[in-house]
Amino acid sequence: MVSKMTNLLSTLHLNLLTLLSNLFSHLTSLFFSLLSLTHALLIVLGLTRPNQWEPPTFLDSLLYSPLLHLTTNLYQTLLFLRGHPFHPPPHHSRIRVVCLSDTHSLRPPSIPTGDLLIHAGDLSATGTFDDLQDQISWLSSLPFRHKVVVGGNHDCFLDRASSIHRTRGQKEKRKLDWKGVVWLQDELTTLEFEDREMGGKRKLNIFGSGWVRRCGGDDFAFQYDDERPPWEGRIPVETDVLVTHCPPKGHRDLLLGCPSLLAELWKVKPKLHVFGHVHHGAGVESVFFDECQAAYEGLVLRTAAVEMSMLKRWFDFQGLKYALSVLRYGLQSVLWKWIMAGPGSNNGGVLVNAGVMKGNTGRLRKGRGTVKVVDL
Repeated sequence: MVSKMTNLLSTLHLNLLTLLSNLFSHLTSLFFSLLSLTHALLIVLGLTRPNQWEPPTFLDSLLYSPLLHLTTNLYQTLLFLRGHPFHPPPHHSRIRVVCLSDTHSLRPPSIPTGDLLIHAGDLSATGTFDDLQDQISWLSSLPFRHKVVVGGNHDCFLDRASSIHRTRGQKEKRKLDWKGVVWLQDELTTLEFEDREMGGKRKLNIFGSGWVRRCGGDDFAFQYDDERPPWEGRIPVETDVLVTHCPPKGHRDLLLGCPSLLAELWKVKPKLHVFGHVHHGAGVESVFFDECQAAYEGLVLRTAAVEMSMLKRWFDFQGLKYALSVLRYGLQSVLWKWIMAGPGSNNGGVLVNAGVMKGNTGRLRKGRGTVKVVDL
C-alpha cells in the first residue's frame, strides 16, 4: 500500500513538473512574441531603428546608454567651439582634396574642382569587372592632378579571396584598366603637387587600404574578423593622408568602426583620414589627439565592450569619470582658444566619412556639401 502511494505521488510530482515546464515554455514564448511585436510597432512608429546600419533614435540612444548619448552631444559641441584642428602651411599653395566614398555604381552629378580626388571604396554595387571598370573610367575622366582609390567590401573583383572569383569563371580573369587612377591596398604612395605660391613642389604621403570588419558573406571583399584585425603596425608613421573603407571606432561610424584602426590613428596622427562604409555617418569631424578626445573614446570603447550589460551601461559610474574628463579637458581647450587666444597645437587632423549615398536607400544624396572638400 505504501509503495503504491509512493509511486502515485512520484507520478503526480513528475506530471506537475512537466505541466509547470510546459507552462513556463509557453509563457516565455508569449513574452518573446510580445517583445518582437512591440519592437516591430516601435519601428513602424519611428521610435527605434530597424537595424544597426540606421541612425539610432532618441529612444535607442537612451536605452543603449544615457551617459554616452549626453557625452557624445557634449563632445560634438566642444569640437565645434574649438574650431579648426590645424592650419595649412602659410605662404604655400593649398592642396584641395575632394573626397568620395560609396558611390555604388552611381555618379554624383556635381564634383567640386580640386587637386586630389580620393574615393574611399565601394565604387561598385555588384563588384563585377564591368561595374568596376565603368566607375574607374568615370573617375579617370575627372579633371584632377591625381586620383586615389581603395576598395570596399562591395568591390569583390579587387579581392582574390572573394568567392566571386570561384563562381563566375573565366570572365572574371580580365585585368582592369586603371587609366591613371592609383589603387592602393596596404600601400603608401607619394604624390607631388605644384606649389603656385612659392614655386617647386609639395608632396603628400598617402596610405590606402580597403580592409573592413566582417559584415557579409564570402563574396564580400577585404573582410576580417574582429579577433584578427590587420591594422597593427601596418600604417607608416610618415602618412599624411590615410584612406580606408572602414571607419575608426567612435567617429562618424554609428559605433560600427574598428577599435584597432582607431589605435593606429593615434600612432600615425595623419592630417586627413578619409573613409566611408557607414552611409549614415557621412560628414566631417575634427580630431585633436589630446586628453579630451582620449576620454571620449575611452567611454565609447568601454560602453561598447561585450561584457557591458544594459544595466551596467545605465549605471556606469566608472564611465562617468570619462564623461567628466571630456567636460574638463574640453572646457580647458575652449577657454584657451577663445579667452586666452591660444594658437593651438596645430597637431590635429580631419576625419571625413565621404559617403555620398542617401542612407541605405540606394540613391545619392542631393544638395550642396554632398561631396566633401578639405584643404591641406
